Amino acid sequence: MNESNPSSPAPRRPSARRLALMGSAAGLAIALLVGGPTGFRQIPAWSGQVNAAETTLQHPADFADLIAKVKPAVVSVRVKMDQGAQNSSADENASPLQPGSPMEKFFRQFGGDQPQRRAVTGEGSGFFISADGYAVTNNHVVDHAKTVTVTTDDGKIHTATVVGTDSRSDLALIKVEGSGFPYVTFSDKAPRIGEWAVAVGNPFGLGGTVTAGIISATGRDIGSANDYIQIDAPINRGNSGGPTFDTDGNVMGINTAIFSPSGGSVGIGFDIPAATAKNVIAQLKDNGHVTRGWLGVQIQPVTSEVADALGLKQAAGALVTEPQSGSPAAKAGVKAGDVIVSLDGASIKDSRELAQKIGTMSPGSTIKLGVIREGNTDTINVTLSQMQNQQQAQADSEQQSSPQAQSRLGLSLAPAKAAGAGEQGVVVTAVDPNGPAAEQGIKAGDVIVNVGGTSVSTPGEVQKQLGQLQKAGKHSVLMRVKSGEGTRYVALPLATG
Repeated sequence: MNESNPSSPAPRRPSARRLALMGSAAGLAIALLVGGPTGFRQIPAWSGQVNAAETTLQHPADFADLIAKVKPAVVSVRVKMDQGAQNSSADENASPLQPGSPMEKFFRQFGGDQPQRRAVTGEGSGFFISADGYAVTNNHVVDHAKTVTVTTDDGKIHTATVVGTDSRSDLALIKVEGSGFPYVTFSDKAPRIGEWAVAVGNPFGLGGTVTAGIISATGRDIGSANDYIQIDAPINRGNSGGPTFDTDGNVMGINTAIFSPSGGSVGIGFDIPAATAKNVIAQLKDNGHVTRGWLGVQIQPVTSEVADALGLKQAAGALVTEPQSGSPAAKAGVKAGDVIVSLDGASIKDSRELAQKIGTMSPGSTIKLGVIREGNTDTINVTLSQMQNQQQAQADSEQQSSPQAQSRLGLSLAPAKAAGAGEQGVVVTAVDPNGPAAEQGIKAGDVIVNVGGTSVSTPGEVQKQLGQLQKAGKHSVLMRVKSGEGTRYVALPLATG
């Protein structure tokens, strides 16, 4: 199991065997990050200018006082489940990727062979967030658990109940009966690159383990619905679910995955941000589940090629490839080819940001979408509906970085009408030079008007037609393509993956 390692400008995703949700040798575990020095020494600040102000930088002497403060709130989590239950915390050889989850889709996409599930116990870590015994861990630690027990820092063992879980964020809330438990709180500050991060958790079943590092990056995309904090504090199997603390002793993030060629820490771990966790945990405590707003559109990023084809000034926003039938977006009048550039007046950077922001909103909320349609700017009011279980996969697809047609044919597409390329068809905005379309001479600016005998006007219709052809056992597709040289038919092979 592995993690994506995005880099600008063209992120490369590593093999799925390298992205691991963190489980102990007997199962999955949870780690906590505790950051925060208390003793400091002063060093002179660099003054590169003649008139630079005299300042000082403070470095921690150690983390001992901070650890003494927060470590009692860290617990080890042990679960038992029925034989054959699909629980990711079961065993080091069990898959920690739940079927249908964004992590599982990421794992499958990048080629990992999921091992067989055969274990009945698992271990993890967690942390108390209240004196009356509420504690946070990962969903993949307690999912399908028959029994859950926690061991506190003083060695006492308590039975816990699962209050609620959320697979999309990989968070869970559990409850231990009693009072007077030491607890920690979530940070209200956004994490900054370079800040200290200190992990306290249960790696390989070795409870009470402390490691330190810094925040290496923020806003990481590892193929799921969250933005992640990247840290270099060593964390291993067994650290899943624990918090990352800032220097004030507040939780800035929760460990959930590591990037590892070997299964051990190489100094790249990923945390769920506190801002995400606070909202999810509050809903789990109140309702036992999480409700999210649903917009109902298929979207893709606005690349420089797409922006040029649409006549946009900059490559930003989310291009609507197709509003889903009966969705709030469709009912409000959102159309294929619209570029969503703002949400309630705030600019939208890309399709992933739009999907994330919608996911944090409550059903019934009315939002204002700023859209560019055929060169004109407009505002559309949309009332979000509640995301049902069957809509989860649709919502996840709203944040995909590229349409399925691109991976199958090596193309990026947009509605021809929106691009000013005619009333019918889809315009090619970019071509993978190593893809099958490029081999057949298809170029950016060409317009595809027919796929497999069916007229198309949106990328979604192209995707649908390709899927139907594959289900029918076809190995190639015939497309009618218009270009500067005229109209011709082009046969392209259909990918099997």
